[in-house]
Amino acid sequence: MTALDTRRRSAPTTGRKLSDVGAVAYCVAILAAGFAIVPVVYIMYSALRTNGQLAASPVGLPRPLVWSNYSQVLGSGDFWKMLFASTVIALATTVGVVLLGVMAAYPLARYEFPGREALYTYFTAGLLFPITVAALPLYLILLQLRLPGTPWGLVLPQVAFQLPVTIVILRPFVRAIPRELEEAAAIDGAGRFQFFFRILLRLTMPALVTVGVLAFVGSWNAYLLPLLVVQGSDWTTLPLGVARFQSDHSQDTALILAFLSLAMLPAIVFFTLMERKIVSGLSGAVKG
Repeated sequence: MTALDTRRRSAPTTGRKLSDVGAVAYCVAILAAGFAIVPVVYIMYSALRTNGQLAASPVGLPRPLVWSNYSQVLGSGDFWKMLFASTVIALATTVGVVLLGVMAAYPLARYEFPGREALYTYFTAGLLFPITVAALPLYLILLQLRLPGTPWGLVLPQVAFQLPVTIVILRPFVRAIPRELEEAAAIDGAGRFQFFFRILLRLTMPALVTVGVLAFVGSWNAYLLPLLVVQGSDWTTLPLGVARFQSDHSQDTALILAFLSLAMLPAIVFFTLMERKIVSGLSGAVKG
């Protein structure tokens, strides 16, 4: 038997193995998506039912549709106040994370200086540092700075805790930009700042969108830090509002589900619209 015959016989077997692995991966992906999507869908359509319908059939379909739960939540001034606070804090956190992240990733990727890798390792070590460990000392520092109850008391720590993953994602993107492009820009009279703002930011836009979306969603869903910093103030965020609303309306399950649905809807829509850009940004970071 020749080597060519051996390859011909093994090729179909290898193809079948690869197809089997792909089928298994596809099934696992469907199951994982189901575990993530089904609870969200259940919460949203259960909010279109009455408490009596939920008690009689917890997993039944809403017949008829009851929109009064959503209208009652939307008619509450507290909901819109918390929505405004969450939006402002999330946007401020996103801007801070993107700007400081790309400004830190730029020298770590483009310039050689003593201690560069040690500094990068210091940033990556922040990925192993959970916020729960730093909760008490962080609150004491914020208390000395008189920041609890203010949006800056929440924005600044969130930016700091999201910078490590931001730098890890952005550094490969910045490093992948050809040095010839920077040299050509220098020949044309562009300084480092002009190259940074006019060229580098545009070329790294997929990565910037990725870290921006991750920062926005992370800030929107944060609970522990807002609980310590802005609980009971005018800047109470929606995750805290869900807990407070649940304690105030503990007997009205359908109304609680409506509030929860509206609280998580903006983050879901935003993340869904930016999904492709997130994947492209993360794939670029892996390649780099």
